[in-house]
Amino acid sequence: MSASVPVAALLGARGAGADLEFDLLAGAAGLERQITLPHVQKTGLALVGFDAYLRPGRVLVFGESEVRFLEQLAAHILQETLAKLFAHDFPCVVLTLGLDPPAELVTEAERAGVPLLRTGESTPTAIARLTMWLEDRMATREVLHGVLLDILGLGVLMTGESGIGKSECALDLVGRGHRLVADDTVEVKVRGESVLIGSCPELTRHYVEIRGLGLVNVTDLFGVAATRSSKRIELIVQLERWELGREYDRLGLTVDTHDILGVSIPMIRMPVAPGRNVAMLVEVAARNSLLRSRGRHAAQRLAERLGHRIARATERQETHGIFDEDEH
Repeated sequence: MSASVPVAALLGARGAGADLEFDLLAGAAGLERQITLPHVQKTGLALVGFDAYLRPGRVLVFGESEVRFLEQLAAHILQETLAKLFAHDFPCVVLTLGLDPPAELVTEAERAGVPLLRTGESTPTAIARLTMWLEDRMATREVLHGVLLDILGLGVLMTGESGIGKSECALDLVGRGHRLVADDTVEVKVRGESVLIGSCPELTRHYVEIRGLGLVNVTDLFGVAATRSSKRIELIVQLERWELGREYDRLGLTVDTHDILGVSIPMIRMPVAPGRNVAMLVEVAARNSLLRSRGRHAAQRLAERLGHRIARATERQETHGIFDEDEH
């Protein structure tokens, strides 16, 4: 994670499947404080003096247990506890379950300039949704030139030089029942350090550019089921112009990979030549990739069968050779 998010962005946060609603109770002066880590902290032990694991840059969540604990403290102890707590550098405090905070908590948050937010969600739900939203907002991003499709549930990113036929291939695949995610411009982000998610910019979503036809809207042509907003990238198919005399993989025993944002993705180099049905070949590549993920590797199975047959033939030759020597 390389980005940060201001606390102000949490007010009316939307997107990533994790809509959130917060009320600002105090600390408006600190709304520009930065959240630098997506994982929130709920360290109730900090209220009893064990605050070694409070981390700067992480949202602090108070649930019912923390609020009830504060309510039963004597006034002078409560003030000391809150003063020590707010001496730490965390961006904001989030109250869950729509709880009413002690007046001292509101006062101290206002004094320290630390936003005090409240949500009606339960503590586990609030933590899960907030973490998901922050991970999405803070994910490392990159923009790639290519076409992203959902083929049989597999996210396939087609790359290649401009004009090689990526968009035409994508339109053919959509006609075969697959789904378009993005054409020409693919926004890629990392989740959880190992998952690549591709999506399309809002401006060009559902559009495909076809030379000779111009822009076409895939949703209008094929229906809403022909598109989706995002998809995990699991296979790269790089379209390359066929070069006479160049060696191409004939067996598929080895799988090349390509790194995007530090994540290694299997990659297939697909030569493009007149007469080749590229859309069908890309679909077969996706089907083959799905089979390999389930342990069914056609090239390896054939190589193993060939190896067993050679071994049996060698064994028979050796056996016959022994018999021939005995006869002499």
